Order: sequence, then C-alpha cells, then structure tokens
Amino acid sequence: MIRTLMAATALATLASPAFAETIPVAPGEGAQERLQEALILAEPGDEIFLQAGRFVLTDGLSLDVDGVTLRGAGMHASVLDFTAQEGSGEGLLVTSDGVTLVDFGVENPKGDGIKSKGADDIVYSRVRVTWTNGPASTNGAYGLYPVESTGVLIDGCEVSGASDAGIYVGQSSRITVRNSLASYNVAGIEIENSRKAIVERNYVTGNTGGILVFDLPGLPVKNGGEVLVRNNLVVNNTTANFAPEGNIVASVRRGTGIMVMANDTVWVGQNMLYDNPTAPIMVIAYPLAFDDPEYNPYPREISVDWNIVDEGGTDPQFEGAAQLLAAFGGALPPVMWDGLEDPEMTTLMVHPDLAGWSVNLPKQGAGIESARPGPLDVGAIGQPISIEGWGAPEALEARLP
Repeated sequence: MIRTLMAATALATLASPAFAETIPVAPGEGAQERLQEALILAEPGDEIFLQAGRFVLTDGLSLDVDGVTLRGAGMHASVLDFTAQEGSGEGLLVTSDGVTLVDFGVENPKGDGIKSKGADDIVYSRVRVTWTNGPASTNGAYGLYPVESTGVLIDGCEVSGASDAGIYVGQSSRITVRNSLASYNVAGIEIENSRKAIVERNYVTGNTGGILVFDLPGLPVKNGGEVLVRNNLVVNNTTANFAPEGNIVASVRRGTGIMVMANDTVWVGQNMLYDNPTAPIMVIAYPLAFDDPEYNPYPREISVDWNIVDEGGTDPQFEGAAQLLAAFGGALPPVMWDGLEDPEMTTLMVHPDLAGWSVNLPKQGAGIESARPGPLDVGAIGQPISIEGWGAPEALEARLP
C-alpha cells in the first residue's frame, strides 16, 4: 500500500525495523510525485519497491531517511528515466546512513546518476546507470558517486557514458568496488582522496582510462592511500577523451589502463591488462601547480606486483611517440613512471618480470618536452602488505541480495 500522510503520522511513534513495511510504487502517471512521497515518508527499515516498468521523471529524487532499501525488479526491468529531466541535478541523491540500493536502472540524468553524500554504510548492488546516447561531453559527470562517507560497498553494478568517472568514490574510507562493469566512460573506476579501498574483479573496458587512483589538492579530505587494485580485467580502453574542458580527467590519455597519481600505499597486482595502448600501468606525480601546504604531489609506496599484460604501449598519446616507439623497439614497456618522487619516501616497486620505462621528468609540473626517457630502474616488489581493515565493513555484506 502507498502510505498516506495521515498514516505516516499515526505510525511515527512505532518507527522501528520491527514495523518495517514494503512500499510498492508503480510506474505511470504521477510516478514522480508518488515515488518522491514514498522516499520522504519511509521509515527506517522500510523497503520501497519499484515495480517493473519505466518511471518517466522530470526532476531529481532525494532520500534522507536512515536504513531504507530502494529495490527494483532488476537493473533493466525497473528504470528511472530522466531523459526529460528539467534542471541539471543528479538523478537520485542520498544523504542518509545505512541505505541499500538494489536492482534498478537509471538512464540519462542531466547531472550525476546516483550521488550519496555523507551517507555512511551504503550498499549499491546490481544498479545500472546509462547515458543511452553513448560517450558525450554533455552527459553527467559521475554514474555512481558516493562521497564523504565511511563504509561503501558497490557490487555487481554497471555504468556507461559518464563524462568523468563511471564509478567514483571520493573523500571516503572503507570502500569495496567489485564485480562491476564500467564501460565507455572517461574514467571507468576512480578512487580519489580516499583510504582503505579494495577494487577487485571488475570488467573495465572501452573507457579513456580504466582504473584511476588519484589524490588531489584543495579538498576537505586529503591524503588518499591504502588502495588495493587486484583481479580486474582492464581491456580496450581506447575511447577518445570526451570530458568537458577543464576537468582533471580531461588530461587522461586515451589508452590508459591503471593510473596511480600522487597516492600513498597502493598495490596493483593480479590484473589482466590488454589493449591499453598508451600505458597499461602508469604511476605519476600531480602535474599542476597547487597552493595546498598539506598536499604531497608525489606517489609513495606504490607496489606493482605480477599482472598479465600484453606488449604494452603500442600507440602512446604523447608528444614524440614515434621516436619513443623506435627507441623501445615498437612498444613501450607496460609500466610507465614519470620519474618524480618524494626524496624521503620509496616511490615505486615493480615485480622483476614486468618491464617498465621512466619519462625522467626533472621536477613536479615539468612538461613532456623536458623528458629524458629511459629504462625503469626501481626496486623489486617488497613484502606483502597488510590489508586488514581495508574494504567495506563486513556488516554490509549481509545486505546484498
């Protein structure tokens, strides 16, 4: 039944999971108002069930009640269609804790697909966000966009067409992104200014860059690090960059597989990387000027362990690419480092069976014209790192379908 305002008032004093309800919402006339009303009137523990069909929506939706589940009949069966959305906001905004989003799709939001801000212990499961026109700079920036949260589990989701990152987790901690498909976005999966993240068993294809681990200056939460990137399939990331001008990911080169920038303690191993023709694996310093005194622009303690990689950079999107290819025998080695480092820290360790090269830039912010490329000369991979306490809290697993 659809809860009315009167009923909600009567039940207010009984609000607890013990009295949780399933609240079905059907597509059709008035879906915008009926669905938003259900999201407003839900009580902790309630489940809002999106019946199968297409919900034609003209405005964004919001949820600000703790412990609510928004469930559909399947990511292709229950579709929140924002093609006619007025304004430029996100499709769905979540600002409450303990929310579960499962089994529905979001299409063509004017802004981000699903954004959760300050929403701790959130689960995204089998959720799809698609811009159906394919890659375009006019698409929204992020597909799945949890930010400023502790406890994020993204499992079995799909995102395509985002003009920034398909799956983006920013300024957060205790994160797991797994079993998901990110295709034809500028960045497939991006972990930014976040700590204790595990990115595993994802299929990342057709993007400009596959998996990015960034730390940027000037954000409220900084000093990102402790990120594990393992067992991912990262292939054919050859789509031309379509990010709006001025966006930081607009500088990502077509054909980047896994890219680590200015982060601390990142382990990259056991991935399969094919057809990422600029660089299968790239480790670099933040390249722009900054005035944040707490910001360290260099990568630190980056471990590139054994990965299955093809011949490497066969079509690098750099100035002087032809000369570089000739110097390295037709393909650049799989691991690329810009050569910049914090002199007080170990920058990079690489498995001895994985070849690499260094751009050997002279200083942070230097352009490619000052490069002095040569073979990579770094230490071998060290002792296994401890990932205790990394990834989403175990309690979130119980909310998976």
